[in-house]
Amino acid sequence: MGLTARIRTRDGWAVSHAVVTVTDMTGSQVLRAEADAEGAVRDVTELAPGPYTVIVTAVGYAPAASSAIVTAAGRAEVGTVTLARQGGTELPPPGPWTIDPVHSSVAAVAQHLGISSVHGRFAEFGGSIEIAPDDVTKSRVEAVIRSASVDTGNGMRDTHLRSADFLDVERHPEITFRSAGLTQAGPDRWTVHGELAMHGVLRPVDLDLAYLGTGPDPWGGTRAAFRATTELHREDFAMNYNQVLQAGIAAIGTTLRVELDIQAVQGDALPTA
Repeated sequence: MGLTARIRTRDGWAVSHAVVTVTDMTGSQVLRAEADAEGAVRDVTELAPGPYTVIVTAVGYAPAASSAIVTAAGRAEVGTVTLARQGGTELPPPGPWTIDPVHSSVAAVAQHLGISSVHGRFAEFGGSIEIAPDDVTKSRVEAVIRSASVDTGNGMRDTHLRSADFLDVERHPEITFRSAGLTQAGPDRWTVHGELAMHGVLRPVDLDLAYLGTGPDPWGGTRAAFRATTELHREDFAMNYNQVLQAGIAAIGTTLRVELDIQAVQGDALPTA
């Protein structure tokens, strides 16, 4: 006896904060129930047989309405109700996610001699993501990069980048980023507002973020993928060193394009096996 339903997102995740409201044919509310942590609604309120309207709402999602028939046995099996994000935006399910550095990359590109590019990466980093359940713009991300792990494929150049002319890794061993909010830029695109601390300087930085989707991994977990880019200016972080060639061309460009390819594992820690 009673109402049963399952509330899911378009990609199958439970909407744990959904509310189901049932009205009769006069529009009067006869039942209100909340989904549990698995997105399931099980309510034992006795309803008279007949037709009803079922309305499912959740903060951050567009409401969904459907008809239901209560049988002579007093049961109304609504089945699975799919909610779409407001504005059509889809994101991973709420809760903690942990960045997997083995399957992620943090890279930067700088212009060299005005005609080509030098590509580098950081080999050691980690971080966490928290997807807010009610207002996705309140989601958070934090990341830490070991500045000494810079690698451009050239030992002499890497030694110079670790020196006081650039990253000064002895005095500033970590580069950190902490978000301060998100702004939607499209159905699967966001601007992540945050602060970047590098070389002893803290500056506001915006990341252009694309959400690439989620799926199971071979180890029994769930992963989400993101790609983010931004541009940094070295002088903003007190890295003013440069060698100017006879033609007036800087040996190393002052603008860095940062490219992040991130895989995150659902949960507040990486799997141990």
